[in-house]
Amino acid sequence: MLRFGTVGTSWITNSYIEGALDSGLWNLTAVYSRTREKGLEFGAKFGVETVFTDLSKMAQSDCIDAVYIASPNKLHTAQARVFLENGKHVICEKPLSAHAEDVAALQALAAERGLIYLEAIMYMHLPQRKLLENALEKIGPISMAKIDFCQRSSKYDAYLSGQLPNIFNPELETGALMDLGVYCIYPALHLFGMPEKTQIMAQLLESKADGSGIVAMQYPDKLVNLVYSKVGQAGANTDFQGLRGTVSVESISRLANIEIVYNDGTKEAVCGEEPKYRLMGYEAKDFYRYITEPEASATEYETCCKLSHTVSAYMERLRREGGIRFPSDR
Repeated sequence: MLRFGTVGTSWITNSYIEGALDSGLWNLTAVYSRTREKGLEFGAKFGVETVFTDLSKMAQSDCIDAVYIASPNKLHTAQARVFLENGKHVICEKPLSAHAEDVAALQALAAERGLIYLEAIMYMHLPQRKLLENALEKIGPISMAKIDFCQRSSKYDAYLSGQLPNIFNPELETGALMDLGVYCIYPALHLFGMPEKTQIMAQLLESKADGSGIVAMQYPDKLVNLVYSKVGQAGANTDFQGLRGTVSVESISRLANIEIVYNDGTKEAVCGEEPKYRLMGYEAKDFYRYITEPEASATEYETCCKLSHTVSAYMERLRREGGIRFPSDR
């Protein structure tokens, strides 16, 4: 088993820990928090008493082999760098960075040190992805895709009341595109590659964070439309329209409840859904495999790295064209 620590104490860190432990490949040995009290409270749920309030000391310690980072987006680059520079493997929540240049620099640093630097994006690690790809082949050439992830934020009411939650604060490099749009962009670029033309419309809130957005992607033989929102709840699924039918996906982030509806009306169930912790466990399994079987998994890991950089560069372009600005923009 490999030992890992965590940076971040939110619900998503809980889910990753549960998935990593469920895999039987990882042992949680340390947690980081800005306050020792909160770190002890968080670690107690998993029987962990080693708490760090100094990130550098955690990175220099010999009690972890790797780290899972789930801090605010703005901190991802600097925190990942500290761990990589101290010889620790890193899996970091999406997005790795608001800037593709930083992603490339940290990927180069990891390669130089013989370390793994991986984006924690479920889509690339779920077995359901292969099921989706097989289903798309069954319906023939795709002419239209509508990829939807609209999920009203639990923090939106607080924002409307005059508060400024992290997710609606551009100072922290967040917003609808960075938080939810990324889940739409990954399958679009992975399945279809870079479009010939792109157009984005972003709806900015008073805080200057984007609350929702639409991205139109034009290919020689298809149109792909991405819709994402933190201020409204979706009522329609993602669907891929092909020559012989349609593939419906209830949740694009979890690749849950996928179904083929053929032109004659017949339906074929592709897969159901799994608990969130188990979905994140697939990330943890691949992270372990990339570390322990570098030669066997090299091609797969390289594919992940290349797509992470491509997605980062594309999202940076979308922000620029959509008027979404962060203080760190160059």
